[in-house]
Amino acid sequence: MSAEEAPPVAAVAPPAVDAEPATVEDALKIVIRKSLEVNGVIRGLSEVVRALDRGCHLCLLAEDCDDASYKKLVTALCKQNNIDVIMVRERAKLAEWAGLTKMDRAGNIKKTFKCSSVAIKDFGERTRALEMVMDKLK
Repeated sequence: MSAEEAPPVAAVAPPAVDAEPATVEDALKIVIRKSLEVNGVIRGLSEVVRALDRGCHLCLLAEDCDDASYKKLVTALCKQNNIDVIMVRERAKLAEWAGLTKMDRAGNIKKTFKCSSVAIKDFGERTRALEMVMDKLK
């Protein structure tokens, strides 16, 4: 069978990367994933505090953070430097979105760490999810 006689290959539509997220939570996942691609996500208290002091675009803070002074420090720095804060319900979810998970070979999550705050210094690609998150902040 020659190349001319090969059966036609059906064109497969590419997956919708920039699909409309259903909720703000889904939009946050997409925004963090895009930021991770360009190394724009900062995790951990000391790094986040430094980023908030130097200037970044957005801060995500977990509502279930155990330490009240931790939350007070991050919110005060955000307010002082005019940085938007979005509260996330669970630390485990925030850590998963920020890439702080260990996975097995099959791709299943083996261990999830906890992360109480994340700062975003670079959004990366502009998406509908980013627009949705920015609209929530207004």
